[in-house]
Amino acid sequence: MNKGELIEAVQKNLGGDTTKAAADAAVNAVIDTITKNVKKGPVQIIGFGTFSVVKRGARTGINPQTREKIKIKASTSVKFKPGAKLKAAV
Repeated sequence: MNKGELIEAVQKNLGGDTTKAAADAAVNAVIDTITKNVKKGPVQIIGFGTFSVVKRGARTGINPQTREKIKIKASTSVKFKPGAKLKAAV
């Protein structure tokens, strides 16, 4: 499922009188809110899961083509841990 399909599914779920623009705005609002707040701390949606920031340290890797050792810089990423209801649904 991509974002367009998600917007269509939200539109159908909200009912026939909901416009595609309203469903698009709702999906974008949720994504924007999660994006802004995950910087401050974990975003937990009960039953769905938790988004949190993870810091990865610098490390040494290997280029698979040349087998040469390379340095990989430290980075920050987002981790998602699924909730119990999501795990049960899958």
